[in-house]
Amino acid sequence: FFTKALRDLGLVDFDEPFAAYLSQGKVINNGRKMSKSLGNGVSLGGQLAEYGDDAVRLTLVFASPPEDNIDWADMSPAGSLRFLQRVWRLSGDVTSVPGADPSTGDEALRKVTHRTVHDAQALVEGYRFNVMVARVMELVNATRKAIDQGPGGADPAVREAAEAVTILLSLVAPYVAQEMWERLGQ
Repeated sequence: FFTKALRDLGLVDFDEPFAAYLSQGKVINNGRKMSKSLGNGVSLGGQLAEYGDDAVRLTLVFASPPEDNIDWADMSPAGSLRFLQRVWRLSGDVTSVPGADPSTGDEALRKVTHRTVHDAQALVEGYRFNVMVARVMELVNATRKAIDQGPGGADPAVREAAEAVTILLSLVAPYVAQEMWERLGQ
């Protein structure tokens, strides 16, 4: 309404305020729309207290594309919390100094890192946040493997990967990502 009124007044030269419309799905519980009157809501405060904001947010983002409905009865922030704990440990295993030249590091891990960052941009722009999170999980697995079975935490490519994970996770888990960023010496 406001955009059309501003257009009619000659203050803007466009007709619609948004390039596209995204209809978000609903969070349901046991197949029914959650409602206080039906008494089928979820105690979000309790879940936030038990699992943390980032784990609950990550669960919602990872559950499905934003336009699909999700059934909270099928979701568990516990898995997201375990993943965030794993990522947290990963940031502590990086021993190279900030600013180390990643081009001297493990080439295979660098390829995975760069492919993940490249794919993540298109996925976020396409509102495929759940797939972006899945790609970050793959990068975490590759980084963990490089630390445990490859060049180790001192490799500059490991730092590059951990920093990429941190930046990408900041979109959906900002509190953990901020702590990781500081832990990485940034």
